Amino acid sequence: MRNRETRTAWLFLLPLLVALAAVAVWPLVRNVYFSFTNAFLDNPSEYSFVGLQNFITVMEDPVFWGAVTNTMIFTLISVSFETVLGFGIALLLHRAFAGRGLVRAAILVPWAMPMVVSAKIWEWMLNDQFGLINKALIWLGFLDKGIAWTADSSLILGTVIFIDIWVTTPFMVLLILAGLQLIPEEIYEAAEVSGVPAWKRLWSITLPLAAPAIGVAVLFRTLDALRMFDLSYVIAANNEKAMTMSIYARDQLIGFQDLGVGSAASTWVFLIVGLIAILIVSLLRLDRSTA
Repeated sequence: MRNRETRTAWLFLLPLLVALAAVAVWPLVRNVYFSFTNAFLDNPSEYSFVGLQNFITVMEDPVFWGAVTNTMIFTLISVSFETVLGFGIALLLHRAFAGRGLVRAAILVPWAMPMVVSAKIWEWMLNDQFGLINKALIWLGFLDKGIAWTADSSLILGTVIFIDIWVTTPFMVLLILAGLQLIPEEIYEAAEVSGVPAWKRLWSITLPLAAPAIGVAVLFRTLDALRMFDLSYVIAANNEKAMTMSIYARDQLIGFQDLGVGSAASTWVFLIVGLIAILIVSLLRLDRSTA
């Protein structure tokens, strides 16, 4: 009976495994394969093997390391702010108040919009000539003239981070709120009857019990931030001050038509993201084991 159930389970999983192999595993294998060749995108059928030369070329390129640095800064700052804001907003939405359902629906609007649409909206709002943000700051007396938020190289990465926080915080709110709703209300009632202050309930009850949901949210958001492409590309295009690892790989593959170097860059991105994912998962398991 157990063998029959196992065979049935694998039979149901087979379509998923076939689809996963077709859309994920096979392209990944082909990408790694081409990273060892000198193939070009205009004629990928003609190539020869060059060993690790493409990987060395990528590692010796300072633009690549600049993209890695930008990606890490973007990930660290955006995920940190989104986690703090997401937790705070989730705490507010967890409380019962009139119109809570409407507020929950409205707060998801930025996340529900396509990233390209959000980027273009903010690009218009931050325009130094007719953008609403500059006009408001001038009207309030904070500025004498408009700032080119999306054109100034010293501000472009911060601008991208700000837009990402606005767009993606609702995602963190959604995941953390789901975790807060799983905490039994009886625990809070018992603590309140015992005279435990609100800050102590937050620190000793809410945070520990919501930690698994927060950890999952941080993991998902970190992986998404590490592979970020669309927002930075729409706002900054090929500006090296805001170039991410994904944009660098795209430029090598599409811009320079170098399939070998582009595949090697993509493989490096895959390895970096994979190692960080393993590190985060390991830390989460360590926290659970010591709790």
